[in-house]
Amino acid sequence: MTNIAEEFGKNAGEIWKTLNTTGPLPESKLMQLTNLHEDEFYVAVGWLARENKICKNGPMYKLGDTNLAPKIGYDAGKIWKILETKGSVDIYDMATLAQIEERETYSALGWLARENKIEPKTTRIPKEYTIRRY
Repeated sequence: MTNIAEEFGKNAGEIWKTLNTTGPLPESKLMQLTNLHEDEFYVAVGWLARENKICKNGPMYKLGDTNLAPKIGYDAGKIWKILETKGSVDIYDMATLAQIEERETYSALGWLARENKIEPKTTRIPKEYTIRRY
């Protein structure tokens, strides 16, 4: 099984390195320069938001204290409750149940992954998640 922390953290690192080198960038350019697919990108943004390392001003992402935590953190709470109640849930059902967009669901999953609270049911940017049981 994929080590979710390694994969998501690596993608977050790519965004951080790119922004650190280039300065603020719009989402499309940032995805292009990092070679991240949309789902990978939003997971990484959620991870970086949880670390308080990324912010968004209009269409531009940049490094700095996050202004994304209220939305992503709130969505992460919704996703956590869904996973706790339903067990294993795929990304599409999560978005529907949480009443948020799919990209927001991925950001929330990045947040939860940074907290080591979820695990994938499949490999490579999984589409189905469950809560981590200790």
